[in-house]
Amino acid sequence: MPEFMLVQIQHIFQSASSDADAFNWLFNAFLAVSGFIILLVSGLIAWTVYKFRAKQAAVSAGQIPASTSRKVEILTFGLAGLLVAVFLVFTVRTIYRVQTPPRPGQQPDLTIVGHQWWWEIRYPDGTVTANELHIPAGRRLWVRLESADVIHDWYVPALGRKMDMIPGMSNYVWMQAREKGVYEGACNEYCGAQHAWMRIRVTAHSPEDFRRWLGEEGKSAREPKNELAKKGKELFHKKVCAGCHSIRGHTAGDSARIGPDLTHLASRKYILGGKEPNSLGALRAWISNPQAVKPGAHMPNFNLSPEEIEALAAYLNQLK
Repeated sequence: MPEFMLVQIQHIFQSASSDADAFNWLFNAFLAVSGFIILLVSGLIAWTVYKFRAKQAAVSAGQIPASTSRKVEILTFGLAGLLVAVFLVFTVRTIYRVQTPPRPGQQPDLTIVGHQWWWEIRYPDGTVTANELHIPAGRRLWVRLESADVIHDWYVPALGRKMDMIPGMSNYVWMQAREKGVYEGACNEYCGAQHAWMRIRVTAHSPEDFRRWLGEEGKSAREPKNELAKKGKELFHKKVCAGCHSIRGHTAGDSARIGPDLTHLASRKYILGGKEPNSLGALRAWISNPQAVKPGAHMPNFNLSPEEIEALAAYLNQLK
């Protein structure tokens, strides 16, 4: 599968879409005004303490005239009400800007399903992958979000909105990346023991590179060429790995969805929801004892022999 030269974007406040622009503008406006108010109130308190501090002991406190007190209250209430009204207008405007209704009958550009603790990604052409989302840069995508078990929350700060994924229903969100790059995110709703290792990696390609990637990703898995990998393929079926994982072209029906699709596993940068860089050693450790690597994960320990672990790891490591 071809490699793509991309810029890594790490700053969590990086804005890479029109939706993120709108959110960042609203957040910065709130921050600036609230910061000014905090400084103003703190300054007034400091000035009052200094101005009216007791010069000597046993000085009785003075009274503010009722008329002055009422004027201050009216002014304070009026300014607070005006600020609330202004920011209500800004907030409603932002909501309408980011939640543009889809065209009548418009179908999702992709579907993302949250699992404990990984992401299933489905494209309209039937291509299925896991954890690492690939999209064309510059295009605004209509995305369906679902959950297979508990409440999850999809959130990539640079791309805009976060949205809950609720069992038994579908939510929708617009997604866009203006420029090519890699954008990081994570599940934003506590969903169990490994919530922290449910990372998101979105790669935005040029339209041409995306089409090429999707064409490669949609192909069946390559056949193993060496004896060790061939033995691993046999063990994959013998040890009922295919009951939970699909490998396109290698498993019947390619419909197992309990665990991630492994068709092009070796092409992914990370495994286990972003917990480990993808390597032969990481695959060995995971197959050997899943609970030691990611406690609470749904994959059981099959108590495989070292030879079986080596063969399965070799088979999975060549699935590019």
